[in-house]
Formats: sequence, structure tokens, C-alpha cells
Amino acid sequence: MPSVARVLIDSPLPQLDRLFDYAVPAELDAEAQPGVRVKVPLRTAGRVVEGWLVEKVDADAVTSTGKPLSQLDAVVSPVAALTPELYELARRAADRAAGSASDILRLAIPKRMVRVEKAWLAARGAEGEPEQQTDAGPPTTEPPATDPPATDPPATDPPATEPTAVDAGAVAWAAGILAAYPDLPAALADRSRVALDAPPRPSSELPVGAWAELVAALAIDTYHRGASALVVVPDQRDQDQVLAVLAAHAPDPAIVRDDARRSGPERYGTYLRLLTGAPAIVVGNRSTVYAPAPAVGTVIVWDDGDPVLGEPLSPGIHARDAALIRQELEGSALVFAGHTRTTDVERLVQIGWVTDIPARRRESPTVVLSATREGESRGQRVPSAAFAAAREALPHGPVLVQVARPGYAPVLVCAQCRTPARCPHCTGPLRARRPGTAPECTWCGRSIAAWACGNCQGTTLRMASSGSERTADELGRAFPNTRVILADGDHPVTSVDARPALVVATRGAEPAAAGGYRAIILLDGDRMLLAEQLRIGESALRWWSNAAALAAPGAPVHLVGVAGPVARALATWTQPAYARAELADRAPLQMPPTVRVASVEGSAAAVGAAITELRAAVPTLDSAGVLGPVPLDDGGVRALVRFDYGQGRAVAATLRAAVIAEALRGRRGARAKGERFAPRSTLKVRLDVPELDL
Repeated sequence: MPSVARVLIDSPLPQLDRLFDYAVPAELDAEAQPGVRVKVPLRTAGRVVEGWLVEKVDADAVTSTGKPLSQLDAVVSPVAALTPELYELARRAADRAAGSASDILRLAIPKRMVRVEKAWLAARGAEGEPEQQTDAGPPTTEPPATDPPATDPPATDPPATEPTAVDAGAVAWAAGILAAYPDLPAALADRSRVALDAPPRPSSELPVGAWAELVAALAIDTYHRGASALVVVPDQRDQDQVLAVLAAHAPDPAIVRDDARRSGPERYGTYLRLLTGAPAIVVGNRSTVYAPAPAVGTVIVWDDGDPVLGEPLSPGIHARDAALIRQELEGSALVFAGHTRTTDVERLVQIGWVTDIPARRRESPTVVLSATREGESRGQRVPSAAFAAAREALPHGPVLVQVARPGYAPVLVCAQCRTPARCPHCTGPLRARRPGTAPECTWCGRSIAAWACGNCQGTTLRMASSGSERTADELGRAFPNTRVILADGDHPVTSVDARPALVVATRGAEPAAAGGYRAIILLDGDRMLLAEQLRIGESALRWWSNAAALAAPGAPVHLVGVAGPVARALATWTQPAYARAELADRAPLQMPPTVRVASVEGSAAAVGAAITELRAAVPTLDSAGVLGPVPLDDGGVRALVRFDYGQGRAVAATLRAAVIAEALRGRRGARAKGERFAPRSTLKVRLDVPELDL
């Protein structure tokens, strides 16, 4: 009986985000299986495009429209790279975010590499499985960009069918780490959703944080039970720490590294290994949450408050939300771990969706709130107490100094009236890279040899703040004959030894120290809290907590010049309580995460029509739920929509329909004018708006 293939076209066009029916020719029936890449004709554009064969059904099961179906053009690859579970996850996540499933699959599935695929199929054939041809139809020549050099070794190993046994010592080690949380083993066995506060101290065995040992122990325990573990971390520094612990305790064949630092062949080889291999421990960044690992037992998300875990590309789904959807679909355990608790996770704890599991014994660093003493200048950057702590700790090991910004003098002001110095060409802020050099613009990069203040016409500049480089210079003069190590975006340092040194680092760039830092000084806290962001308190607490967790046991951590709830939460190490207080403050104001927020951008007519349709489709939407529209610099407008979580499905569906309608409206207008290609849709929708976009 003839078959019909239901294909998801790989296209960013919103109107193509659905399954299209295509007749399967007899010569392709054997290869056209669910999950393979295919090429199909697109009638409206008169061209052939690629897509994913999602489902294959009998022709009798398809409702007839009276017109013959177009046929599949070719099967690009016989490898079923799209699993049913991955498609369901992408579909659910896209619908929640009013986006396209193909956009998520483009992030989740690496680009096809022909040589890697042939090696993988040959390995399967060598193990007794029938080898399949990698190309259907006439032979094609792949461009050099998709092929590794001919001298490269195969990028994939023969797929394993049985999990590698874990050493008994590693199992006992993992059990000892998890024993600090008495209720955790039962929660993992029940495949529950849990939130953990990681121990804020360095490891006693390796130059990593104790949090990395906790995450690795969770992964090893899951793997030992015959299931896969997905470890999602913000960046490569965190990934390297987890991999270092796993390399010391887990079998090497079980560890799978998944990140964008590797080459295309390596990424595709890893993806193929996960498709049919044994359970594995997958460690990677935000896209790892979509990895097609078999029999996933636990998904671990570390430090979900890091903005790097938010996907910048459409539809912009945070790794935390994707993990929640995957846990609901697959029934795996889900662990949110960190040194702080985000308001997003705390909201889930309060409604009972996530269980908070405390440690048997509460650990906390020694935090000192340092302020200027009587007789000291209020402009003094390092109070005498913090300075004395650094002097006493230096003979015993490294001392960390955290600053807010990189560079030498990131902010310049007029020396006479203190007006911020601006570029005369683009009005961007000026900065100084080195002492005595001409200021330059941080926006356009021009050097300003002759500058005049627009307020008082003064020509003399003054440094208003100190960056990491200037701080390192000043501390180097204050502590002569002492090593000074600079760690920031331009000078990355991942680890330091236990010898005495002053380590000046920007937030998030602090290197790990062997045995921990003997003292930590957190500077510029007051400047950090001045940022105009809704979550700046959460972010600052996360920066300081992650830095404090690098201190050796008993070492002092001085927070300079900060008071109030954030400082008290750090000093008492009660970050979940701070998150609860933040939620209580935001609820009456209807601010996220107590509500969800959608951004609608486009022309005034398109945004107005979308808001009108939304109010009609969701009559329970709060009358004050729509903010705007307000004009944008590009001539369009933007409106923000606040809505409850229970209204999320209706709001997402309505806004998605508005995007599709606007795209089709533009296409009809282009067709009426005789134009071949339609302009891009002017309506943009994004749900769960990131902090920076607000």
C-alpha cells in the first residue's frame, strides 16, 4: 500500500511550522523511515528544501483533498537522527514559546558530516548490523566545509551496546558525596524534581569546587543504575571542572563531552554515538538539554541563574524550561543545583512542583561585611579591615580580589563638573586603556585626542572608576614583591597554584585555587547594585556567592561597602530566603517570575492587531496586563504582555497565529505587486523575555 510521509520543513518561515504530507515513491519506501533527513519540493517557491520525516502512515489514513500529493525528492541520509522523543520535546518547547520546532532542532542536531556518518555505519555493520548506503539517489559531492581532511581519523567510535561497569570505589565515592543529603537518594529513585544548595567550598582532592563533585556524584549514581545523565552547565570553565572529576572516578567510555568548542565532525560523531549507544554521562552547555541520550535517568542543571543558559536564538528557550519540559515528557529525575536559588526555581518550590532537599549539615563560608571605619576616608576603596585580612592571608596562599569591570579606567568624567565624558562622534562613553593614553570611545572605538566637556567646556578628564587592570596596578604597589595575577575576559585564567599571589578577577572570571583562597575581597558591590535591572539583586548575590565558594575553609570573605537584604543574605548564607522575599515583593507588582512576560514588536498596525486578537482570545487577561505599545528606535513599536502561567498556552497560540497571519499578509501583498519574494514578517514575538531585553 502506498505510504505518506509527514515532513517538518527546515525553514525559519512561521507559516511552514507544521507537518506537510508527501507521497513516498516506491524506490524510496525502504529508506524513508521516521527520523531521516529528506528533500521535498516546495510548491509555493518552486524549489527543493530539506526537512525531517517525522511520521510515516498509510495513504488511507490521510484525508484526501482532491489533489495529488507531491512526492519526496530524496532521502538525504538513512540515519534516523531525529528521534520521536526529541521531536516531541522540540514541539512542546516551541509551542510554549510561540516559536518554530525547526529552530530548536537546528540547535539540537549538529550539521551532518558525511565521512563521520559513513564510519559510524561501517562500525555498525562490523558489529553485525546491516550497513546502509549514506546517500540516496544520484551520488553527490559534499563541499569541503562539511568534510574533515582525508588524513583525519574517524570522529566516532563503534557504538557500544552495553554500559561500561563503574568501579566499586567510584560507586562508594559517589554514595559518600550524596550521603550529605539524606533525602536525595529516595528522590532520585522516584525521579522527582529537586533543588539543592551545593557546598560552598573547594574540593579537597582536585583544584575544582565541591559543587563539581556533587554534580559528578549525581551523574555517576545515575549511570551506575543503568541510565543516562545529562549535565547542563553555563560555560566551558564549569564544564572542565565537572569533566575533571568524572575523569577521576567514572569510566572513560561513559563520558561524553558536548559543546561548541569541538569541531563539526566531533560533534556529529558524538550525536551518532548517543543515538544507538549505551547509557552515557553527557556534559555540555545549554543545548545539551536536547541531547538524544538513551534512557535518561537524571537531568542536572547547574547554576540556572547564569544568563548564558538562556538561548539567544529564536525561540529563546531557557535551558531550565527545556529541562522541565523534558522531565515531564520522559519522567526522569531533575536536579537544580547552585550556590544560590533563583526566584524561578524558588517559585516552583513554593507551589510544590520542585522539592527542596537540604543538606544534613549546613555549610557556609565566613563572610564579613566590611565598611569604612571612623577616621577613614569614605572614598577609600579597600577598607582597613579587608586590607589587613589580605596582608595576613598572603603568606599562606593566594588572595582573590573581585572587581566589577575589566580594563584600566572604564568610566571617565570631567575633572571640573564630574559630567560623564562622551564621544563627540557617537555620544558613547569614553574610557582609558592605559595611564597617560588618549581616551577612546567604547562604542565606535575612536581615539579622542582633543576632548571638551559639553557642560562646562573643561578639557581635563578624571577616572571615575577602576577596572581590573588599574586595581592590579594599585594592589601591586601596595603589596610589593607579591605576584599579581589578572583574570578577566582579555586575560583568561582557569586555575592558580597554592603559592602566595594577589588574583584580581572580574565577576565570573575567578580562577579556582588549589586548596582554596586564603582570603577573598569583593569590591565594587555598590556599583554592581546600581545597574537598572529587575534581577540585579539576584545576579549580585550569585556573583558574590560563587566567589565566596572559592574560599578555603575558615578563610574570611570581605564584602566591601554593601548593606541591606542582599548583603545579609550573603553573610548568613540564606539565599533561598532572599529569593522568597523577592517573590513576595514582585507578586503585587506583577513582575516575573510571578507572571510570564511576552514581548511583541513590529509595526504599529501589526502590534495593535495582535494585541486586539489576544484580548479577544484570552478574555481573562488582566486589563493592566498590556504595557505599551511604545516607539522603538527603528520606527516600530513594542508592547509587553504580562499573563499568568495558566494562560500561557492560549497566549502563546494566539501570538503565534498573529505572527503567521502577518507573514502571510506580507506574502499576499508581494504577490499582488508581482514580486517573487515576500518581505520578512515585521511582527516579532518572544515569550519569557530575558532580563537584558526588558
